[in-house]
Amino acid sequence: MRHNKKFNHLGRQAAHRGAMLSNMSTSLIMHKRIFTTTAKAKALKIVVEPLITKAKEDTTANRRLVFSTLQSKEAVTELFQVISPKVGDRPGGYTRIIKTGFRLGDNAQMCFIELVDFDDNMLKVKVEKKARTRRSSAKKNAETVAAEAVPAAKAPVAEAPEVEVSTPEIPAAE
Repeated sequence: MRHNKKFNHLGRQAAHRGAMLSNMSTSLIMHKRIFTTTAKAKALKIVVEPLITKAKEDTTANRRLVFSTLQSKEAVTELFQVISPKVGDRPGGYTRIIKTGFRLGDNAQMCFIELVDFDDNMLKVKVEKKARTRRSSAKKNAETVAAEAVPAAKAPVAEAPEVEVSTPEIPAAE
């Protein structure tokens, strides 16, 4: 029976699912972005975010807990030395899922899952918010602009000289 088992089983046995999520976690930590299906990305997010939270405090116990999931010394080192200092002040939400469309073969929904603080394109783009104005002040501004705009005198337009177009005469058939 599957009472109260609400996580996505991803169509795999427990050992296969655990190994797959461990490998995907290692890949995400090493490459900072991976391309996968949306269902796998959502399952991966549940695994990776607690690991990053544990990595904020660099203790031997936390390193061993993280290693038990990742099974990769290089990934543990990367997580504790590179990723955790960068996300140390963030209270959560370390990953971002960006949907990219559907896979050609089986029409599965695909996406990127990436670490938020490591996407250079998203960090550079800063959109300035416009100051909100009331409608009444917008109407007043429009009226003052309209009043200040003086209709410009129409300048005479020089007419183009007429050109005669000659058509060759076709002799009529007799």
